[in-house]
Amino acid sequence: MNGDEDEIRNLIEQWAAAVHAGDLNGVLAHHSDDIVMFDVPPPFEGIRGIDAYRAAWPPFFAWQRQGASFAIDSLDVTAGGDVAFAHALLRCGTPRELAEQPDLRLRLTVGLRKRDGEWVVTHEHHSFPDTSVDAAPPENGAGKA
Repeated sequence: MNGDEDEIRNLIEQWAAAVHAGDLNGVLAHHSDDIVMFDVPPPFEGIRGIDAYRAAWPPFFAWQRQGASFAIDSLDVTAGGDVAFAHALLRCGTPRELAEQPDLRLRLTVGLRKRDGEWVVTHEHHSFPDTSVDAAPPENGAGKA
């Protein structure tokens, strides 16, 4: 792994620790003013701008105070000269949710740009798999859109 990848890994690990701690300033650190976030809850068109991103976190922190986990299971980082992305799987849920679905993982994708020598998050995407449908792929690709 190169130095940029190590730096980004550290940035994301610090972000996840801040989320788990309910530390809003830590969550906002290293995020671009024009961040775009696609999150699990609506709005479906995403959250745009640092003020909307900031406003999205207090309800999550309130839910998390019920004893929920937010911990990185795996994290992969790819960095170019001034653009990078990372994807991760996180254990995110209450003890009951994780006991009922022990394989449940939050999927995280992060896009970053290097600005003035510093990596900043410009895009976040959080999602859970849809467990209400059969996960088996259709035979021979049938049914693909």
